[in-house]
Amino acid sequence: MIHILDIHNSIANDFLAELRDIEIQKDRMRFRKNLERMGEIFAYEISKTMEYEEKEIVSSFGISKCSVLKHQPVLCPIMRAGLAFHQGFLNFFDKAESAFISTYRKHEKDGSFEIALDYMSSPNLEDKTLILLDPMIATGLSITSSLKGLRPNYGEPAKIHVVSVISSVMGIDYLKKNLPIGTHIWTTAIDQELTAQAYIVPGLGDAGDLAYGEK
Repeated sequence: MIHILDIHNSIANDFLAELRDIEIQKDRMRFRKNLERMGEIFAYEISKTMEYEEKEIVSSFGISKCSVLKHQPVLCPIMRAGLAFHQGFLNFFDKAESAFISTYRKHEKDGSFEIALDYMSSPNLEDKTLILLDPMIATGLSITSSLKGLRPNYGEPAKIHVVSVISSVMGIDYLKKNLPIGTHIWTTAIDQELTAQAYIVPGLGDAGDLAYGEK
């Protein structure tokens, strides 16, 4: 199931415009803050799909029956770029557990590349809701490689949400073919092109470098 935020007018489009803007990108703190804000917006939207239960809450003047989240998700950013995005989700799912994955492109002499997992840690995922966070989905390989690393080692999630700020058409098509049935894919915008080096056009550049400096 694909959820695309920019098909509706919302403040998310303002934050996306700033993330793309080559002049505003010069302010790293602003760039990280906008990724965090996007994380908050996605967290709110995803929260609408989750399970709730009724709980009696004692207030100063009586008892109120409130609908509260039944289970906390596990948040998994793909580093580096996913860290600021992750903070936005943590601001809303403040009791959530977190997993962490580091991936990189391992280039071959012929110009091709594969995605290599460099680091992975996670709580138990069995029957939980997993939210995978990667601000840019270009080819989709980082997402599928991350799931191939997580699921055999930490358990099978009951539900999976994949979240990006900007995706490519090719990346979305690849994920639709290769993710488990029932996975929700969330993105603000889907761009049409990839460069020969598999960077999204118009995209916004390298999100990790813009957030934390060139590597």
